[in-house]
Amino acid sequence: MSLEQETTGTRLMAKNILSLGRKELVEKLWAADPQIRRILAGSKHVEEARHILFDHFNQLNRSMFNMKPDTPYATMNSIEKRNAKECLRVFSNTIRTENEHLTGASPLTGLYDLAQNRPGALEQVSEAFLCEYLAFFKGITGKAGKQPKIPELLRAADGRSAAQDRFAATARSRQLDAYSAIMRRYRRRYRTGFDAALIRQRRKLKAEILAHFGASEADWRDPRWHLKHILTDLDTIARLVRLDDDETAGLAMAAEKGIPVEITPYYLSLFNASGRTDEDRQIRAQVLPSVRYCASVAANREQGVDMDFMQERSTSPVDGITRRYPKVVILKPFNACPQICVYCQRNWEVKQIDDPAMLPPEALREAVAWIRDNDHISEVLVTGGDPLCLDNRRLEWIVEQLAHIPHVERIRISTRVPVTLPFRIDDGFLEILKKYHEWGRREICISTHFEHAAELTPEALEAVKRIKALGVNVYNQHVFTYYNSRRFELCLLRRMLKLSGIDPYYTFNTMGKEETADFRVPMARIEQERKEEARLLPGVVRTDEPVFNVPRLGKSNLRAWQDHEIIMILPDGRRVYRFYTWEARITTNFDYLYTDVSIYDYLKRLAADGENISDYKSIWYYF
Repeated sequence: MSLEQETTGTRLMAKNILSLGRKELVEKLWAADPQIRRILAGSKHVEEARHILFDHFNQLNRSMFNMKPDTPYATMNSIEKRNAKECLRVFSNTIRTENEHLTGASPLTGLYDLAQNRPGALEQVSEAFLCEYLAFFKGITGKAGKQPKIPELLRAADGRSAAQDRFAATARSRQLDAYSAIMRRYRRRYRTGFDAALIRQRRKLKAEILAHFGASEADWRDPRWHLKHILTDLDTIARLVRLDDDETAGLAMAAEKGIPVEITPYYLSLFNASGRTDEDRQIRAQVLPSVRYCASVAANREQGVDMDFMQERSTSPVDGITRRYPKVVILKPFNACPQICVYCQRNWEVKQIDDPAMLPPEALREAVAWIRDNDHISEVLVTGGDPLCLDNRRLEWIVEQLAHIPHVERIRISTRVPVTLPFRIDDGFLEILKKYHEWGRREICISTHFEHAAELTPEALEAVKRIKALGVNVYNQHVFTYYNSRRFELCLLRRMLKLSGIDPYYTFNTMGKEETADFRVPMARIEQERKEEARLLPGVVRTDEPVFNVPRLGKSNLRAWQDHEIIMILPDGRRVYRFYTWEARITTNFDYLYTDVSIYDYLKRLAADGENISDYKSIWYYF
């Protein structure tokens, strides 16, 4: 269903639902499916209601395959029917006693109390909870709005005349043009780092940064100068760029709580000097910690909470090594970066650039020896921290040691310097790539991390061009955060990455770390983005795979419904997912329960930032 084709009434409904109180939402809930209300209101207790509801759902499921004209789904289109089936499946999951036991929540009790008009029932549930079940009720009864807009496209071609075929083809082409026009319209909202006005603005700020430090153009192109002048304190940053009040408060709390802040002078030049705008909000958010983040990190430290979300200590057979997959290992020789990303999954171990961050020499040799002794390993991901903080002599020693291991076929260097310090891609580093990248025998490749099209600058492009000229592939792993989650925002990033010689590789769901709550987005949104936005791009552009990182075990593909399922809706509207590991089809393994952020809260935040949330209305039906 095209965003442009939604009716005015549907748009008003999507806009207004967030403004309704709990009482109005309950009224809409019962109106959407009166039969469920009758079951709940007529049951003597919750267990009777559960039993009758399952019977009701089983009957509905059977009727989906019954084409008699008096059955509920006989005339419903196949897309709406499929959605109804999914809603029944997920709703059923949320009222199973097993899942109530696992999560300690019982939405059925909440719904039962509402239907029984019990005192205090309304206060026990949230607007977010009611919106989730309103979506279920509408989906089950075929009222989700998934109706065909151009029915002639759906008719069988058998027996049609050539004129009828041409008419259908022309109508289809117009529909595809409409999809493309939507993508183009949204794309115009966002700017890339190649925008001429943005380049001029950034060059002006660059000149001011150089003047502040008494530096020259030659200094600017020297990565060592940037590493010596990393911005770490509120006063210096505030002298160079205007900070909003919340940014100032966050930096002040970071200083108070001892939370490190690091921004390269180059990356600071990507800021809008006169204050936060739509063009640099994503850039600022990556490196300026919020009060919420600082308070959470400080509380975790005080309470001794382990912030190692991926539980890497449990997957480290020797120091410096992490292993989650049969053929790939992570080698972490250096635990610092030129700049610190607020949402980093390794914020628990990443050090400041001037701290001792190098893996001790003996430990590094032992890590390399461990790889040498295990011939099941064919790929080594060299990461950290950022290994390109090391000088070329140390970096080459690591690459050379790995290259001399016969069973290592690929050395993947993970670095953000094309984004944060592109001048680090110097002649010495390129010589290392050239020396050890051997066609048909061993691949050296680069994995980087552009988050927004505004980060793709002429300087970044030049760095990537120099790498690609050697025949070395460059891949991008971006994290799907609140700040790049608007409609078609990632589509522009993918397009510009591919035009710049970078292949989109993974889209990571933001880690479920409490301190990174500012960045987290409902999993339904990443699934929606893939189906409704990325799918409109050519296949060679949308090569990234959306994934969720399961602690200890690694990536779970979000497009594969077999790998995860919703098992609960909490009273505050958050979905609880059960994830199955990548090896679930190979061997028995444990599952993992993940509590998401609520769709309702996400949409409220978008609305507060000026987004038309009717553009996101189908998000409730991504499970």
